[in-house]
Amino acid sequence: MLKVLKITTQGRGKNLVFLHGWGVNSGVWQPLIDILKEEFCITTVDLPGYGLNHQQLPTTYNLEAVATMVAERLPEKCILIGWSLGGLVAQQIAYCYPQKLKKLILICSSPRFSKNVSWPGIDPKILDLFTQQLHQDPTKTLARFLAVQAMGSANARQEAKTIKLAVQKYPVPSSVALAEGLQLLQNIDLREQFSTLLVPCQIFLGRFDTLVPKDVAPLIKLLNSKVSIDFISDAAHAPFISNTENFAKHLIKAID
Repeated sequence: MLKVLKITTQGRGKNLVFLHGWGVNSGVWQPLIDILKEEFCITTVDLPGYGLNHQQLPTTYNLEAVATMVAERLPEKCILIGWSLGGLVAQQIAYCYPQKLKKLILICSSPRFSKNVSWPGIDPKILDLFTQQLHQDPTKTLARFLAVQAMGSANARQEAKTIKLAVQKYPVPSSVALAEGLQLLQNIDLREQFSTLLVPCQIFLGRFDTLVPKDVAPLIKLLNSKVSIDFISDAAHAPFISNTENFAKHLIKAID
């Protein structure tokens, strides 16, 4: 049986497609959608194993398979916007299916998430801990990860609560998608292919993001000097939640 992802589309205008991050679903975009829907045609895609697609899983859950499933549902010449883990999927699509995209926009995402001696990012020990906790108590692990995403924000507690309320309107994510998603964050390194990216790319980083720190900016520019990078002040890992109106202005400018 062919596995086809469900998508949600609303509005008119330029095609914007949004991909969410780990542990959540397309509900996280609603505050931003409320601002943008009068000017743009907005499509949200729940990644395989999440939200409306919680039962739709590729035979092998890896970045290539997830990107292919998502790419099949994209409108032609869209602007693809990926946040966090969704940004890894978006980068893979931009590399494998550049003809489908007009532009790639990454929010608090980079070609590599895991920290090493040459790259700032998430401490692998933290990802290991989340993987262990996921097997013991998935609900509590998700709550902790939401809290980590909001760390650094002036309203961290409220931000985590906003995300939690938004995603609770959708089905619980697949345990396979959660476990394999953490492995993607830990192991994927797209730096080589990012350096040859053909699609125009804009990246937004939160100045107080602890997961994708601002220190990655100069390293990303070294990989690909054509990429534009913009910082959202007073924001952590989810600027479209903590600074919705301000972020919307930045995004509209990047789209135009």
